[in-house]
Amino acid sequence: MISILIIIVSILAVGGLAYLIVNKLPAKFKPVLSVVLWVVIIFFGYKIYNSIMQPINFNKIKKQRYAKVIENLKTIRDAELAYAQVNRKFTDKYDELVSFIDTAQFAITEIKNIVVTEQRGRITLDVEKRVVDTIGFEPVVKSFEGRDYKNMMNVPGTDAKFELKVGSVEKVQGVKASVFEAKVDKAVVLEGLNKDLIRQEKEALGGINVPGESISVGSLEDVNTNGNWPPFYDGSKEENGDQ
Repeated sequence: MISILIIIVSILAVGGLAYLIVNKLPAKFKPVLSVVLWVVIIFFGYKIYNSIMQPINFNKIKKQRYAKVIENLKTIRDAELAYAQVNRKFTDKYDELVSFIDTAQFAITEIKNIVVTEQRGRITLDVEKRVVDTIGFEPVVKSFEGRDYKNMMNVPGTDAKFELKVGSVEKVQGVKASVFEAKVDKAVVLEGLNKDLIRQEKEALGGINVPGESISVGSLEDVNTNGNWPPFYDGSKEENGDQ
């Protein structure tokens, strides 16, 4: 809306000055006013250019910042899933997550079918059963090689940390499931950019945009470990413009 107003005002101002030069002013004043006209043209030209480029530059910077934030949220999600695989629940303690990655191990299991003899009354039967054996262990940290999990709770480019909460959701009557959510307000990630564009971004509904006021992963309302970002952020760093 502001861009449209600037363009309209620019056209009217330049048109008015041009009309004044041609039709109303004595010849001796025309060179001076011509210089003024060029200054006005350049000024409003810059304003028009800036009003067009500002949203473009905003979106470019936004995508770069979001990509880095989402990378950390993915690491938090993977850490929580690994933690829950061993402990059957999520945690909201950052230090505990890091310590878990550094020290815990996944059990490596093997499922096989064996035949056992069972006595059923007077009858002896060979029964096939499925048995799960633990055949070894693998350090959890191996799954996080090349990832900066020790700093995953830091919001990139800021002094802030992600808000991490856990809870439980009753999936079926009497059965509760552990849930988690990690998030950060978009205004924190986009600090220093145009405030009007930040406000518009926080009102985004989705599609190719991250919906809502925050960038988040997980949910406290549902059994869901997905992020709220569009799929293209799950591509390569080059695709995301990550630098």
